[in-house]
Amino acid sequence: MDANFLSEGKKMGIKDKIAVWIRGNFFIPDARSLWINPSAKYLLKYLNLNPVDALISSGPPHSCHLIAEQIKKSTGTPWIVDYRDPWTQIDYFDDLRLTGFAKRKHLSLEKRILNACDLIITVGKTMAKDLAKFTKQRTEVITNGFDEADRLTDTIQLDTAFTITYIGIMNDSRNPEVLWEAMNRLKMEDHPLINDIRINLVGKPESVIAESVRKYKLDELVHFIGYVPHAEAIKYQNTAQILLLMINKTTNNKSILTGKIFEYLASGRPVLCIGPKDGDASDIIMKANAGIVLDYDDVEGLVDYLKDCYKKYLSGNLHANTSGIKIFSRYELTGKLAKLLNEITQKKEIIK
Repeated sequence: MDANFLSEGKKMGIKDKIAVWIRGNFFIPDARSLWINPSAKYLLKYLNLNPVDALISSGPPHSCHLIAEQIKKSTGTPWIVDYRDPWTQIDYFDDLRLTGFAKRKHLSLEKRILNACDLIITVGKTMAKDLAKFTKQRTEVITNGFDEADRLTDTIQLDTAFTITYIGIMNDSRNPEVLWEAMNRLKMEDHPLINDIRINLVGKPESVIAESVRKYKLDELVHFIGYVPHAEAIKYQNTAQILLLMINKTTNNKSILTGKIFEYLASGRPVLCIGPKDGDASDIIMKANAGIVLDYDDVEGLVDYLKDCYKKYLSGNLHANTSGIKIFSRYELTGKLAKLLNEITQKKEIIK
């Protein structure tokens, strides 16, 4: 079973629960554990004929780190551990229904890996802070990013309506209750933006979202677009007046960094993020000057923000300040990685 099933917050039947228990307790660290030894054996043979200056293992799957550990042990090649998502700190870790033995095994393996490598890379500052509990090894943050080629340089015709667009999966943990409450309040005020606003949900939301929309009597304002081809989804994204980003309302959510945020940055549209104000997503949006981050219950703040955006929309001045997004381009981020690779390979030469 793919552990992403858990991160999506889907309800599980008895078969799903059994599958999760087996996955968590018998396949450590993950479902790819059976190919750790065969892969390490193959790669050692390959690298004996084709040596490299450095190794990078990227996880999840965290089995990749255990493969790299064997290669490092046999060859001494400088090794970077790259964390795209947390291991034992991930938000659904406690949902794996681990036995005491399995949990200790996960923790032991993670600590061993982090102390055996030469350098750690993570995608966010929260994950870097969490990893400091396991190791004093040097840790650097290199976020995901966007391709400069995807940035909009030509003038594009924005939606004529005052649109707030969300793209992706929307489940119970990503239900924007604060938005529904803010819209309800604006309806009660009879604010004029109610006549112009359209909320687009592009993707397949769970039934709880439709229930919330009905609860607040927002059926006329919220449009369920459903799944569309990628090119069409990008069009919805690039023509929106405002883009909505939801960070899961779960434990350990400060480290959540969906790849969607970087697609939003590339669009150049203002981003309305609902999530922890001290989280990694908030850090990126603030550094990029790309929008605003509001807590899950900040109805007052959201009402004020929407009123302000509506004034700018009416005057044709609703734009995002994109001056800070360059640092999140893949070109800039790759340069940072190249610098780190040079450092650890030069360090090896000095030791020699």
